[in-house]
Amino acid sequence: MTIWTDSAADRPIAMTGAGAIDRAAHQRLDEAWLAAAWSHPTTRVFVVSGGQALVEDTADGQAELVTMPSFEAPLTEAHRYFLGTAEDGVRYFALQKDTLPGRMDQVARPAGLREAGALLPERDTALLVHAVALENWQRMHRFCSRCGARTGIAAAGHVRRCAACGAEHYPRTDPAVIMLVTDDRDRALLGRQVHWPEGRFSTLAGFVEPGESVEQAVVREVGEEAGVTVGSVEYVASQPWPFPSSLMLGFMARATSPRIQVDGEEIEEARWFSRAELGAAIEAGEVLPLSGISIAARLVELWYGEPLPRPR
Repeated sequence: MTIWTDSAADRPIAMTGAGAIDRAAHQRLDEAWLAAAWSHPTTRVFVVSGGQALVEDTADGQAELVTMPSFEAPLTEAHRYFLGTAEDGVRYFALQKDTLPGRMDQVARPAGLREAGALLPERDTALLVHAVALENWQRMHRFCSRCGARTGIAAAGHVRRCAACGAEHYPRTDPAVIMLVTDDRDRALLGRQVHWPEGRFSTLAGFVEPGESVEQAVVREVGEEAGVTVGSVEYVASQPWPFPSSLMLGFMARATSPRIQVDGEEIEEARWFSRAELGAAIEAGEVLPLSGISIAARLVELWYGEPLPRPR
């Protein structure tokens, strides 16, 4: 089955673009280079706090990340992370603070990736994804998992070192599978989680377990959540998902039987939709639109053959 054959395939999945940023990992241990990069007049800095940064809305209905030169950056009680170098030579840093700085012009607003991910240009999205992922990891891994002592930040925010036992700890990324399952009638299986509102349907998803391949995870998760047996599994694309630290691996899967039996714990309701049924349900407001920044929406669009309709 070839799935990259429709108009949706030409559109990038949100938060996946490199944004023309060279992460320059080889510079993270060079303190002299980092100091010179920080002091350079073209260097740009932004603050991240609680998964949010300041953004400004633009006249075209989009948004852009609020950055500042390093000499204006609020360094007090801040952790500094080097994010990389753009094609034009500009270096970017993020500062992790407990609160976002105030703005006298009242134009900027705090926003996270869920709100602004689809509005920011590719470069800004790439920077914010990187910064939010580091912030989440740093906040949750302050102590050594080997001896329990407090760790310190190293490698420009990409390593935590334990002075007590010498252990080094690296940012964690949890692999998760997300899949659109179709049956022999080419209908799509969508489910509603127990804590979602009525009408909120999406693709099935779950974390990869230890000792399991991603293909095995697809089969297991679909079986556990919806009671549907899966045969073939085909990889599509991936998406970083720093909520707090996942990498979503997208798949198309083919069911061997249409019988549904939801688990009632994670999935409360699951349905097979034809293209006509899904389009009509969204237009009528019976099914809520999928999130624009999620790879789930792209998987459904690849099957649907075009961008999903909007409610009337």
